[in-house]
Amino acid sequence: MSTQKAVDFLKGRLNKKLIASLEVCAHCGICKDSCHYYRASQDPVHTPAYKAEKLRKIYRRYFTPTGKLFPGLVGARDFDEEYARELKDIAFGSCTMCRRCTINCPMGIDTGLIVRTARAMLAAINMVPASLKAGVDLTIESGNNMGVTREEFLETIEWLEEQLQDEVGDSKAKIPVDKKGARVLYMTIPLEVKVYPLSFIALAKIFYAAGEDWTVSSKMFDATNLALFSGEDDLARLHAQRLRDATVELGVKVLAMTECGHGFRAMRWEAENWLGEKFPFEVRHVVELIHEYVTSGRIKLDPSRNTKPVTYHDPCNLARNGGIYKEPREILARAVSDFREMSPSGVENLCCGGGGGMLAMTDYAKSRIAAGKPKVDQIMATEAKEVVAPCHNCMVQLQDLKKHYKMPVNITALSEIVANALVLPGEEKNN
Repeated sequence: MSTQKAVDFLKGRLNKKLIASLEVCAHCGICKDSCHYYRASQDPVHTPAYKAEKLRKIYRRYFTPTGKLFPGLVGARDFDEEYARELKDIAFGSCTMCRRCTINCPMGIDTGLIVRTARAMLAAINMVPASLKAGVDLTIESGNNMGVTREEFLETIEWLEEQLQDEVGDSKAKIPVDKKGARVLYMTIPLEVKVYPLSFIALAKIFYAAGEDWTVSSKMFDATNLALFSGEDDLARLHAQRLRDATVELGVKVLAMTECGHGFRAMRWEAENWLGEKFPFEVRHVVELIHEYVTSGRIKLDPSRNTKPVTYHDPCNLARNGGIYKEPREILARAVSDFREMSPSGVENLCCGGGGGMLAMTDYAKSRIAAGKPKVDQIMATEAKEVVAPCHNCMVQLQDLKKHYKMPVNITALSEIVANALVLPGEEKNN
């Protein structure tokens, strides 16, 4: 293993933002309660400041005068194989990069940036956890993280279209495929069409009710970008380029990302920087589209069709890192009859523990479930029976938490709640 390669990589990443985050920590400890890992364990090792310190030791040793001459005085550390393994367990195994600590840091330290930089350093010397790396590689090789072929995708879409027609009572209802010039390209994920088909049908039903001009792509149908988690910007860039090209080829105006927090973040906030261009289309999350339909009157909802107490989980990459937290609440206000807010919520929400690629890393499964306990406590305090999460990554984690902690709740996508409340064209509202 050439650890020097990782040090050289860090040198290339040292911009003003990263250097500031590495330099200004006051060690005040305010960040500790912001972290779901620390809340769950009360272990000082899980404080954001401790995690960031792992990279600071390397930075000081190789890039500060005092660290080069008198490393012991400033806590600097040589980056050797042993320390690389320690860094791996911290960067990949105890942080979802949710950035809750960042918004609570009085110095504005971006621990998410520090941890992702550490991951990228480790990726440069082939130290990405094997299960996460396998998902990244499969995405690059096949175009999607489950290795679904175009033929399999088309067969599934055909079946889903039949289900849609049954749902809306219209044999002419369609799931358009590769329709050039449509207004909206809906970017799904293989998990949605293979494991959570109800979510896909729900979105199709909403598009039908709104009279949307939409399509899906048979060439690219995976919003997932696992390289965002592994720190491999070159591979993240390649997948984003493929999504960009498929969108441009169809000539649509809006690329609507499915209920996936990190997939939305990758294309909305990162991809243009990776590719060095301004996209000739708008990137939106489907929650934004649904909100548009609801508030403009394009779809009508009957909240009496969703009577169970409902609470809402804010995906970190949607709310805290994406600014979308008011819209889903305005949707739910019209779609359910009993909404119960978690505390804290919105940009201060607690991470469910499944972000940052944790679901793809089997090595850290136990710590992932343990770190989700604060979220379980939040949910249980509401006494809700339905937990809505507009992110399939969050949904899978919440399902695992439900099973482990025996939560008496249903986990559902926002689109499913909305679809259940839809008053379809020509349908009389139930009173």
